[in-house]
Amino acid sequence: MGARVRQIRRRIGNVRHVRQITRAMYTIAATQVIQRKRTLLAARPFVDAAKSALADLAATAQREGVVHPLLHGVDRSGTAVLVVSSDRGLCGRYPSDLNRAATQLAQQKAEVRILAGGDKAYRHFRRGPWPLAGSYVHTYDHPTVDIARRVRDDLLALYGTEVGEIHVVYTYFRGELAQQVRVERVLPVELPPGTPRDILIEPDLTTTLDGLIGVYLTGRILGILLEAKASELAVRRQAMKAATDNADELLEKLTLSYNKARQHRITTELADIMGGAEALREDG
Repeated sequence: MGARVRQIRRRIGNVRHVRQITRAMYTIAATQVIQRKRTLLAARPFVDAAKSALADLAATAQREGVVHPLLHGVDRSGTAVLVVSSDRGLCGRYPSDLNRAATQLAQQKAEVRILAGGDKAYRHFRRGPWPLAGSYVHTYDHPTVDIARRVRDDLLALYGTEVGEIHVVYTYFRGELAQQVRVERVLPVELPPGTPRDILIEPDLTTTLDGLIGVYLTGRILGILLEAKASELAVRRQAMKAATDNADELLEKLTLSYNKARQHRITTELADIMGGAEALREDG
């Protein structure tokens, strides 16, 4: 009986240690979610404004008979799929949901190349049937414009030379308790209907279109990275909260078992003492 008490006591200590870790990770993730959410909400209006401006400029270019390959497509087969996943685990089904969505997309396309964002995507796809065209491991833990430009340049290098379209699979941040896996085409650029403008464009329409497309793509990729990071942290916070709650529940059960075991041991020892005392009285 004493061995069982010691065993339960050790388990209680182990669970308390794990709970300290999950509670700390929950607190860190909760703080980071607030920070990433603030940055994300500030970035969304810029991406929307750049998209609207590009739509109007594209409509103007179409009226003038200007055809741009980043808008109207290229005569090239093949598809690149950028998977924006995570570098670390302890975030529930977040990586597996993204890998599953990317796999389903790749199975529907021909001549697929994968760009793996995050260690979880890299480990999943490095041995898959599709070649890796690039990877971003431990790259966008803190998304910046420079990182977005690097990804944009890599995508532009693939487009038109190796592939004819590029899609991105990422998680959209709908709220701290709701995230959504999305599959969207990045190139050729998809735009809403725009309004042609009678404006003076310097130095010329094509050069201006090139510049604005570059700005829009950078902003959109940065927005995607921010959406993904905020979603990852939100999922990790939920996972760590669930783990902490489970640890609390287990501690309660173990403490109850520990108290019962101690009571049983004490009762058994008292019974042995009283039995021994009774035997001595009978002998006397």
